[in-house]
Amino acid sequence: MSRVQRDRDGENWVVESKEGGIYLPQVDLWMDPKRPQKRAVVTHAHYDHLAGHREILASPGTARLLRVRLAKRTKIRAVPFGQAFPLGKGASFTLLPAGHILGSAMVWVKRRVGKKETQLLYTGDFKLRGGKTSETCEPKRADVLVMETTFGRPEYRFPAEEKVVAEMIDFCRKAGKEGKVPVLLGYSLGKSQEILQRLGAVGFPILMDSAGHRMCEVYRELGQALPPVGRLGKITEEKVRGHILIVPPSMVRRKGLEVLKNRKVGVVTGWALDRSAIYRYRCDEAFALSDHADYGELIEMVEKVRPKEVRTVHGYAQEFAMDLQERGWKAWALAGETQLVFPLVQMGIGKEAKRKSRSKGVN
Repeated sequence: MSRVQRDRDGENWVVESKEGGIYLPQVDLWMDPKRPQKRAVVTHAHYDHLAGHREILASPGTARLLRVRLAKRTKIRAVPFGQAFPLGKGASFTLLPAGHILGSAMVWVKRRVGKKETQLLYTGDFKLRGGKTSETCEPKRADVLVMETTFGRPEYRFPAEEKVVAEMIDFCRKAGKEGKVPVLLGYSLGKSQEILQRLGAVGFPILMDSAGHRMCEVYRELGQALPPVGRLGKITEEKVRGHILIVPPSMVRRKGLEVLKNRKVGVVTGWALDRSAIYRYRCDEAFALSDHADYGELIEMVEKVRPKEVRTVHGYAQEFAMDLQERGWKAWALAGETQLVFPLVQMGIGKEAKRKSRSKGVN
């Protein structure tokens, strides 16, 4: 059941969580809905954010990627970063780089209420850490922040990326010395290109599944300089000998790697911080390299935007909203129940409350 905040005095934003996305009825704007709409903003080209909309509004990078992933008849309109798109009655939205994958965008929406202007920022999937193949995240000040909170618990703080990459390189070298084929699991769009940029720069010969290889071609068209990579195609022992393989996690579930008797498999994901990761992904090692914000970055995003209100979605939305309340922010999850923590410092920053200890639950 969607949660709606009522617009009592005309100045408050109504934010509805429904159809798998976010809807702003005051400006008639859909963002990332999972069911087809007449028109919607799609923040990035991952399949879990797509639907058969009559018209899609997206950044130029995302628009190009979507033209590869969606039917040719789909109407896709590219909206450049930083350019206001009119919504009528003095309202507009502007796309800002989100840092999640190439072309990923946040949506900064503004509207006028009388002589006043009010703004809302929807983050979509984002990260503040600089990526090797994505734009740098550029948030703006807003009255309301609607943010994704995939890793919204304090235990999800990623180690330094240099350390993780060094561990990945060591993993691949050791596998080679043992006569095994190193296999790294990462989604075909975004994660595969990040892995390639890091390992290819070291000089490893790399093969990638056909979907990931096609995405690399589009990345190059969009100006990304990637190391060379071969297309994997049908797997044979002879073909892959001496190479690193980058393939999606689904290949393990489909048993597509069973032809390789001597292999060593590592998954590249933020969920590597969970002890169960190697069992969940059926692999030998897990590396905590993510295209999402970790807990510290979620807090940093709130501090950068300085909103009057925060609405959380996805992942640990309820837990993170309660953490923000303890820190003095007015915050709640858009789905489910968020227990209020009293006293609640209203409308923005207050002194950080003493944090309550909270045992880790089951994912």
